[in-house]
Amino acid sequence: MCGRYYRQSDKQAIAEHFAANLYDFELQDSYNIAPQSTQPVVRVNRDSGEREVALLRWGLIPYWSNDTSIGYSNINARGETVATSTLYREAFKRRRCLVPASGFYEWKKLDAKQKQPYAVRVKDASLCAFAGVWESWKDKATQQTLETYSIITTEPNELTAAIHDRMPAILPRRDYARWLAPLEAARPPIDLLRPYPAEEMIAWKVGAEVGNARNDSPELLRECA
Repeated sequence: MCGRYYRQSDKQAIAEHFAANLYDFELQDSYNIAPQSTQPVVRVNRDSGEREVALLRWGLIPYWSNDTSIGYSNINARGETVATSTLYREAFKRRRCLVPASGFYEWKKLDAKQKQPYAVRVKDASLCAFAGVWESWKDKATQQTLETYSIITTEPNELTAAIHDRMPAILPRRDYARWLAPLEAARPPIDLLRPYPAEEMIAWKVGAEVGNARNDSPELLRECA
C-alpha cells in the first residue's frame, strides 16, 4: 500500500508541471503526508474541460456512502480491481486524477516486531504523479460537499519488491493526458497501472520519526545507516 508520501513543490510548480489552472489557496512543502489530510490533485474541470489543481482530502468516500468513516480505509485502490470494485468503479470511469508527489515512504518488515522505513522516489525528478481517483460526497443533513481521493497501487518493481509488495502507480508525463481523458474518449487506461521502471528510481533508509504523522520536516528524508 501507499500510506505516506511527500511533496517538495509549491503550487506554482505543480501548475506548471501539469499545465493546470491554479486557484487561490495556500500550499507548503509537506514531508510526511498522511491519510485524512487535504492535498492537491490535478483533474479536469467539468465545465471548462481544462486541467485544474484542487485541494481534496485523502481517503475516498463513495458518493453513495451514508457517512465519512469509510474514507479512513479507502486511501488506496488496487490497480487490478479499480475498474470493477463497487467502491471505485464509478470514480475510475468519470473522475480520474493525478496526485502530485516527490516520493513516498514504505516500511520493510525486518522481523515480528521491527520495520525499517524507506524513502523512495523517481531519479532526477522533483515532481511526479501517482494515478488517482476522486469522488464528491454530499452530507444529507447539512448538504455540504466533501471531495476526496485515493491513490492507486500496483505490483512492485524490482527495487520496491525488496521493501514491500505494493507501490503507487506512477505515471510518466506522456500518459497524463490519457489518464485524465474521459473514458468514452479512449480505451480504459488500465494498462497504465503498471510498476514504474526500477532503474529510474532510488530508495534509501530513513529514520523512525517518519512513523509519526506530526513530524513534518526535511530531516525526515535524511539517509540513515
